[in-house]
Amino acid sequence: METAAIISARHILLIIGIILLLGTVGSHAAQRLKTPDVVIFLLSGLICGPELTGIIDVPANSTLNQLILIFGSSYILFDGGASIRLKIVREVWVTVLIISTVGILITTLLTGFCAMGLFGMPILSAFLLGSTIASTDPATLIPVFSQIRIKERVAQAVISESACNDAMGAIATVSIMELIRGGEAMFSPVVTLCTLAAAVSIGIISGAVLGYLAALLIAHERFGFLQEYAPLVTLMSVLAAYMIAEGFHASGFMSVFVFGVVVGNKELLGFTIEPREGEKLEDFILTTSLMMRMFIFILLGSQVNLTLIQEYLGTGICLVLVFMMVIRPITVFCCALPDRRARWSLKEMLFMSWTRETGVIPGALAGMMLGLKIPGSERIAALTFITILLTITIQGTTTGWVAGKLGLIRGDR
Repeated sequence: METAAIISARHILLIIGIILLLGTVGSHAAQRLKTPDVVIFLLSGLICGPELTGIIDVPANSTLNQLILIFGSSYILFDGGASIRLKIVREVWVTVLIISTVGILITTLLTGFCAMGLFGMPILSAFLLGSTIASTDPATLIPVFSQIRIKERVAQAVISESACNDAMGAIATVSIMELIRGGEAMFSPVVTLCTLAAAVSIGIISGAVLGYLAALLIAHERFGFLQEYAPLVTLMSVLAAYMIAEGFHASGFMSVFVFGVVVGNKELLGFTIEPREGEKLEDFILTTSLMMRMFIFILLGSQVNLTLIQEYLGTGICLVLVFMMVIRPITVFCCALPDRRARWSLKEMLFMSWTRETGVIPGALAGMMLGLKIPGSERIAALTFITILLTITIQGTTTGWVAGKLGLIRGDR
């Protein structure tokens, strides 16, 4: 006689198998169509969701869904941090820092005010939408930049910004969610800023310490006895970085991001890893990140409320167009112009204004909101879905063309 636990386990295995199948087929299709894979994943989830075919039915508030979202977003943030090259970023670190912090605030506020005007949303819900879609997507940008030879300084600035603002966007979104859940009467600007600063600081320290220890164990000449197990060490360390930071009521997202930065730049600490082991680690990270994108976006697509999509499609498109054409350029120019050391050209700032696809972390945050049943979360998830689909489809597929027109392809004069 089968128990409820066995039946539930079989159902979960079936769901995992279906998502992996859809993700594999979708990845192949995306390569053939030269389209970002997350677009295919979203549409696959939408078709297979309970509102259409019913093949995938994972409630947003289920343990399985929240586990995938938390770990998936953490691992992708680690991957984003590991992709940053500090040697190159040294030239543009001021811009990256400003646009990843002040820029998130500008985008959140402007998007929030726009959402209040278009949808009549309450102020905190509007700002929650703004912070959710404020961050960009290194998981989409990195594959695009690997195919297009963008000038290195510009490419690293865009990738670094996307990785950094993912962490800051996640922190801002979680903070607003907690504010909504706690009630506006509990809001204190000073207390909120102090709490946020403490969360970020502890997250940075814990991530840096764990990153150094991981690099020591996998790449030190004398103590790197776990070099053969580098993929497992990074996997365990991502979990540890998130859990330790959260245990101190700090930002787990910032912790895993900093952990990734340290591990990705271990040569600056004097650590080296054998080429064969380095390739094995890189392949593992690439494959795991791809799987996390599959699960996050297929599940997000399956949980989208089609009724709300239809209801907000017209005004949602208007919001995204304002977001792409007005809010993003304002953010970039306000944050890049003060950096006189970088000496950004007009063409470089225009490229950075255009290259800002919304992707994995906003999708994961929208899923977390649904699971926590934050007021207005279904509408925010629907608008996030529209934003992801439009920005990745329009901006992600035209990155190379825009770079060529602006003369930013390496080898162009």
